[in-house]
Amino acid sequence: MRTIRIHVDLPLTVSTEIALPAQAGEHVARVLRLVAGDPLTLFNGDGTDYAAAIRSVGKREVLVEVLDRQIVERESPLPLTLAQGVARGEKMDLIVQKATELGVVRIVPLLTERSEVKLDAARAEKRLAHWQAVAASACEQCGRAHLPEILPTQTLPAWLASLDGDAALRLALLPEATASARELRPGSNGALLVVGPEGGLGERDTALLGDAGFAGLRLGPRILRTETAGLAALAALQALHGDF
Repeated sequence: MRTIRIHVDLPLTVSTEIALPAQAGEHVARVLRLVAGDPLTLFNGDGTDYAAAIRSVGKREVLVEVLDRQIVERESPLPLTLAQGVARGEKMDLIVQKATELGVVRIVPLLTERSEVKLDAARAEKRLAHWQAVAASACEQCGRAHLPEILPTQTLPAWLASLDGDAALRLALLPEATASARELRPGSNGALLVVGPEGGLGERDTALLGDAGFAGLRLGPRILRTETAGLAALAALQALHGDF
């Protein structure tokens, strides 16, 4: 039987009873149609799975009892950050979901020279909350008990300025690059991977990345779409240097 895992943004302690947050309770009661006595697993991002059981399902709340806890070891030994040029529509949701499943520790939504998506402060805040929910849902499915950090949307120059002292291997997907993932030797600090939006990275972007110590990375002879490129690179890095 499939284990039902539910993310809750609450402190969890064994031998305590809690009311699930409204959205989680609605999902458990109305979508999954679980009833009193049914088991489920809760996690809050602290690296632990908490075995629980439903005690009651009411019109306004679902009460569960936390029964046990188990530390979960599913994080990759290769820390990967995906700095992704914000893609249009549901493409960004797909990227966040799959990057989470592929084990990234951080996702940075970037506005670059050729970005077509425009976000004011209010929209950027709403999109951040939405992407965080997408990542939490992906963790529910794939078994991760640590949520990837998703940074606020920012410009490429602003993000590069924040990297002072970061010792991770710095990579940018560029069609004209010659280095392949097989040639890389990322150390214990992992890698930062920059992927452009639709239309790729512009000349100013490439110059800024070069000045910041980013090396070009090429994924074979075919030019991949933005929603494919970063995920393919992450999978290659995990296969060659991570836990695949």
